[in-house]
Amino acid sequence: MAARPTWKGFLKVSLVNIPVKVFPATESSSTISFNQLHGEGQTRIQQKRWCPHCNREVPLSEIVKGYEFEKGHYVVLDEEDFEKVRPESTRVIDLVQFADDSSVDPMYVDRTYYLAPDGTMAAEAFAVMREGMKGKVGVGKLALYGREYLVAVRPFERGIAMHTLHHAAEIRSVDQIDELSSVPAKVKPEEIKLARQVIETFERPLDLATYKDEYREGLQRIIDAKIAGREVVSPTEEAPPKVVNLMDALRKSLDTVSAKKKAPAKAAIAKAPAAAKRKRA
Repeated sequence: MAARPTWKGFLKVSLVNIPVKVFPATESSSTISFNQLHGEGQTRIQQKRWCPHCNREVPLSEIVKGYEFEKGHYVVLDEEDFEKVRPESTRVIDLVQFADDSSVDPMYVDRTYYLAPDGTMAAEAFAVMREGMKGKVGVGKLALYGREYLVAVRPFERGIAMHTLHHAAEIRSVDQIDELSSVPAKVKPEEIKLARQVIETFERPLDLATYKDEYREGLQRIIDAKIAGREVVSPTEEAPPKVVNLMDALRKSLDTVSAKKKAPAKAAIAKAPAAAKRKRA
């Protein structure tokens, strides 16, 4: 089934305006969702807006938005307050800066979308801009649905990818993690060397398509089995060994990897004489 655009607008670079369509780059439908039920009758639970002070259910018409500036103290904002700062939806992805494509830290990425030309007339300009941006990322703003988004745009295969970004103020500083204060600034060189050797044994070209959501697949098997009335058997779990001595754990890791690499080689050597005997026979 062909993907459907969720938004149409323009990609703007200086005086160039390219009509584009926006498509979500990820599938939220791959997540298994659940409803809350009453276990006794398997009836779906209803969520009610309840005011503990008035001891009654509150209709949506009586709900207001409040900002808690002190514990238990709120300032209420109405629609007029929001309208004063709400940007107009211009439907323009306005790129105001370009930088090397490695400039955007993955920490800042929120969601990813694909851009495609809106109509055959826009296709050539779209292709020219895509090729011109190779090795670069364009950063700008998008005003949409009463909100202003910070976005990054970069070439991606035949199309262009757009990432909505978190603002710097939304990224929590790593210094706020108190537990990191106990991490030593210096470690032993021999431990680093051994750790790198272990890491190197796992190095290979990255292909994320080889990784599957095993939790989701396992959950789906349980759901299918329950629907079919089959018994669900839980797999046995082995507890990970506790790391008592780092150097010992690293050495054992290297030994384990070496043993796994030698096993296929020994099996191949053993098969060779057997195959030669069958040919002589």
